[in-house]
Amino acid sequence: MTTRVGVVTFPGSLDDRDAQRAIRLAGAEPVALWHRDKDLHQVDAVVLPGGFSYGDYLRAGAISRFSPVMATVIEQARLGMPVLGICNGFQVLTESHLLPGAMLRNNHLHFICRDQKLRVENATTAWTTDYQVGQEISVPLKNMDGRYTADARTIDELESEGRVVFRYLASGVGPANPNGSLNDIAGITNAAGNVVGLMPHPEHAVEPLVGTGRTDGLGFFTSVLKQLVSS
Repeated sequence: MTTRVGVVTFPGSLDDRDAQRAIRLAGAEPVALWHRDKDLHQVDAVVLPGGFSYGDYLRAGAISRFSPVMATVIEQARLGMPVLGICNGFQVLTESHLLPGAMLRNNHLHFICRDQKLRVENATTAWTTDYQVGQEISVPLKNMDGRYTADARTIDELESEGRVVFRYLASGVGPANPNGSLNDIAGITNAAGNVVGLMPHPEHAVEPLVGTGRTDGLGFFTSVLKQLVSS
């Protein structure tokens, strides 16, 4: 039976087709999901892609959180369905309270676009089992509101429970921390490990001829496929 991974398209999504391609390259079937449709069409996992949903009005991800599809995504995520939020998708996950914290404007107040080195901190989530703790990967980063923040108690919980999934590392271009995120946090997970959000874009690093010219991001999509097949 083919594993089906849905990709939600919001008004202003930019990377939904890229996410679909990454899913296809990993060996699963990508399923296009429309933001106004509550039906997830029997998918096994969901990706919330990057972009500028609803033009990032109010706050990035704040309007998308109330899209009809998100009611079902939130319900299914709480029941254990794997959900990955990339960049704007990460912002939607924090606005939906599926992940703690919030995203602020980059501390230098500029849009940033560059290849970004990351260190894998947690290789046990639904989306990271094909990586190893301490592994360094490089994937593109492009955002304006990418500064992860949370209160001290939340940061302590994330660190003590091993829920920081990725951390920014020096890439040789600009500062190691590209946006001022607390504790150099690039991605986090919920307590169950099925919901992951990160600001960099693994879907742009899945084949050698495009993007970074590396395949460091493909592991996200092969990880969830293997978990779903084995469960």
